[in-house]
Amino acid sequence: MKKFVLSKEDSSPAQYSIPYEDLLNSAQLRAVMFSQGPALLVAGAGTGKTRTLVYRVARLVESGVDPSQILLLTFTRRAAHEMLRRASQILDERCRRVEGGTFHHYCSKLLHRHASHIGYPENFTIIDASDAMDTINLLRGRMDVGKNRKRFPKKSTLFSIFSSSVNKQKSVRDVVEEEYAQFTSHIGPVEQLFEQYCDYKEVNYVMDFDDLLVKTRDLLRDHEEVREKVASRHLHVMVDEYQDTNALQAELAALFSSTHNNVMAVGDDAQSIYSFRGADHKNMIRFPDRFEGAEVIKLEENYRSTQRILDVANQVLEQAKEKFDKKLFTNNEVGDLPGLVKSANMNDQSRFITQMILNLREQGYELNETAVLFRNGRDSFDLEVMLNRKNIPYIKYGGQKFTEAAHVKDVLAHLRVLINPKDLISWNRVLMLIDGIGPKTAEDLFAWAHQSGDPFRPADAPGASDKYLAQLKALGQLFAQLKKLSGSVTEQLQAVVDYYAIFCKKRFDDHPKRMKDLETFVDISGTYRSLEAMIEEIALDPIEATAIDTETSQKDEAPLILSTIHSAKGLEWRTVFLIQCLDGILPSGYAIDDEEQMDEEIRLLYVAVTRAKEQLFITYPALFQSRHGDYFTNPSRFIEDIPKDFLEPWLLVEESSKELEEGTSQGLIDE
Repeated sequence: MKKFVLSKEDSSPAQYSIPYEDLLNSAQLRAVMFSQGPALLVAGAGTGKTRTLVYRVARLVESGVDPSQILLLTFTRRAAHEMLRRASQILDERCRRVEGGTFHHYCSKLLHRHASHIGYPENFTIIDASDAMDTINLLRGRMDVGKNRKRFPKKSTLFSIFSSSVNKQKSVRDVVEEEYAQFTSHIGPVEQLFEQYCDYKEVNYVMDFDDLLVKTRDLLRDHEEVREKVASRHLHVMVDEYQDTNALQAELAALFSSTHNNVMAVGDDAQSIYSFRGADHKNMIRFPDRFEGAEVIKLEENYRSTQRILDVANQVLEQAKEKFDKKLFTNNEVGDLPGLVKSANMNDQSRFITQMILNLREQGYELNETAVLFRNGRDSFDLEVMLNRKNIPYIKYGGQKFTEAAHVKDVLAHLRVLINPKDLISWNRVLMLIDGIGPKTAEDLFAWAHQSGDPFRPADAPGASDKYLAQLKALGQLFAQLKKLSGSVTEQLQAVVDYYAIFCKKRFDDHPKRMKDLETFVDISGTYRSLEAMIEEIALDPIEATAIDTETSQKDEAPLILSTIHSAKGLEWRTVFLIQCLDGILPSGYAIDDEEQMDEEIRLLYVAVTRAKEQLFITYPALFQSRHGDYFTNPSRFIEDIPKDFLEPWLLVEESSKELEEGTSQGLIDE
C-alpha cells in the first residue's frame, strides 16, 4: 500500500493580505497567529489588548474560518461591536458575521432558542436589577417581616445577597454569614425568601441577569445533545476581560469551547477589581489548570504611558502576593516624575488640584484631558465645592442610567405587560399609576385578569370601583391599540408615551424634561427590529444618559472628569490626579486583615496609576476632617515605601506677600 502525506494548508503570514508582522510587536503577533488549543493572553495595562483581539479576529477570518464559527465574548455589547467594526475595516465585512456580545446577551439567545428544554416559553422576559428588587420587595411584604423586632434586610440588600450566592456559587447561608453578619439571625427567612423569589420567576416566566447564566450552564450541562450542537459551532472562542469573569462565566467559557477546545482568554489579573460583583481573578490564575496544555502569552509593552509612570505601576504591582509576573515597559518618552503631594488638609488638596488644572489649561491642555480619580464617590465632595467656586465645569462618572429612570420604567412596564401578561411586577407598576389603586388592589386585579379570558381588559373585573373605572377602561383601550399597531415599535412606544403624559405631569415637577427623554426614546426606537428585541436589548445593555442628567443651562468647553477608580477602568487621560490616597481609604480599612482583599486594593491602585499618559499626581491630606472629628493621617501603605526616584515628593507653600509684590506667578518652584 502506498502512502501520500498531505501537507497542512494553514496560511502563513506571507500569504495574508494584512502585513501582521509589520503592524504588531512579537508578543501580539504570537497571540494573533496562535492556531489551535487553549491560550491565555495576559495583557498588561495599555499594551494593545483590544488591537490584538481585533487583528486575531481578522487573521482567523482571513485564514478561512467561517466567521459564524467564531464566538467573541466581551463585557459590553459596545466593546464587541467596536472590535468587529475595526476588524471589518482592516479586512472586510465578513468580520461583522462573527458572533459577538456579552455573556448575558449570548446566553439569552441560546435560552430563547432552546427554551423548551428548560420549561420556559420562547417569549419569556428579562427583568433588570430594579425590577428584580421590586419583585423581592413584593414577596418580602407578604412575609410580614416588618413585625420582627430585629431589622430585616431591605430589598437592595436581599438582591445583593441572592446575586452573590448565584455568581459566587455559594449558598445563601454562606453569603449572609461571610458578608452580612448583621443579618445572621434572619438566615432562615432569607433562605425562604430566596426560594419564593426563584419560584416566582419560574411561575411568571421571567429571568433576571443571573438566571441567564445559571440556566444556560444547566442547559448545556444537563442536555448533552444541546451542548454538542452549541459547542460544535464554536471553532474558536475568545473571552475578553477574563479577569472579571465569575465562576459561572468561567464554566460557560469551558462549555462553549468543549468540542474544539480552541479557547483564548484575554485579560489582566492585575486589573481585577470587581470581586464585589462576583468577579474572581483566580479564573486567570487557574486557566492553565482548567485547560490542559494552555499556552500563556504576556503583553508587557505599553503604548499609553511614559516610562516613569510605568515604573510607579510596576512598584505598586510588586507588592501583590498572587499574580502573573510581568513588568510593563515602553518606547515612549521617559516623562516627568510622578508627584506625591502632601497637603495640610482637604481644602488645600482641593486648592492645589484646581490651581494645577487651571495652569494646565493655560498650557493648552483641554479640561477633558484631565481626570481626578478617587476610591469612593464621597471622596470628591470637597473638591466639587472648589470646582464650582472656580467655575470649572466637570462631569462625575457613575450617574443613573436612562432606563433606570422612573418615567422610562413606567413606559417600559406597559410594553412588558403586552409581551408577557404574567409579569406581575410590570402589571403592578402600570396599575398603581392610576389614582385610587394601591398594591393590594393592583394584586387583586392581576389575579382576576389571569382567571379571565382576556387579561388586557382590567375594567371588566367585578367590583371595580367607580373612582378608577374610567382609567381602567382607558388602559384597556391602550392595550387594544397596541395590538393593532403590532409590527411598528415606534408607533407602539408613541402610543404608550401619549397615554402616559398625564401621569408624568401629575407625578413629576420636572415633567417637561422627562417627556423630552421619552420623545428621544421614541426617536431611537426605530432602530429595533421588534418590540421583544427592544425590551430585551434595553434590559441587557441599558441606554446611558437622560436629559435630566445631561442637560446644562449653557454651552461650555468639554468638562473635567471626576471618577471613581472602578468607573475609570479602561479609560485614559493625559493627566491624572489620584486624591485621598490614605491608609484606611486605599487600602480600605475593611480589607487590611484579609490578604486576598489587600491584593485587590493593590490592583485598584495599579488601575488608577495606569490611567495616566503623561502626568500623574498622587495626593493626600495630612489632616482628615469629618463630622466625627479631625485626625492626622498616613499616606497609603502601598505608596509609602516607593523610593523618591520613582515618586517625587511635592511641597505646597503659601504665596508670600513679597512674591506678590515681585509678581511671582503661582505654580511650581524648583528647589
